[in-house]
Amino acid sequence: MNDRAIGLIELTSIAAGFLVADTMLKSSNVKLLLSRSICSGKYMVMIGGDVAAVGAAVHAGCTAAKGCLIDQFVIPKVHPDVFAALCRTQPGEPTGALGILESFNVANLIEAADTAVKAANVTLLEIRLAMALGGKAFATLTGDVSSVQAAIDAGREVIAQAGLLVNAVVIPRPHPDVYRELI
Repeated sequence: MNDRAIGLIELTSIAAGFLVADTMLKSSNVKLLLSRSICSGKYMVMIGGDVAAVGAAVHAGCTAAKGCLIDQFVIPKVHPDVFAALCRTQPGEPTGALGILESFNVANLIEAADTAVKAANVTLLEIRLAMALGGKAFATLTGDVSSVQAAIDAGREVIAQAGLLVNAVVIPRPHPDVYRELI
């Protein structure tokens, strides 16, 4: 799906989430990737397809959301590690430094994770979205220290520009017990 786009809408209302998902799927030739309630009573809808279709579907969904829209995005040519990290039930094997990006919302974190993994030679371990996190989201990545620092800096900039940064850290040599917490 590297030559395709993803789009996401994050909403304050679960009921609006179902309406937005239906609107997006009926408006364009897109595929539903995720549609679910998330912590603090929010809802997210993620779709995939070609850039034009995803853009049109996100636009239609935002219109249907009325006053319930929190955030939205379209990412053309999303990095394949983002899909793997979103669907992972257990993160990959961490090696080297550990980087963590944390955001107050889901949409912004996914954008930051995509930016981070494109900015440096790192492995995206996991993206956790708002479940048991009070509506926040975080991503973990690994690699050599300088690559992890470059990736975290790039991702932090995306989150900070939106005013949604909770924290971003790089741990050069994590204790093995810290890595075990990820697995």
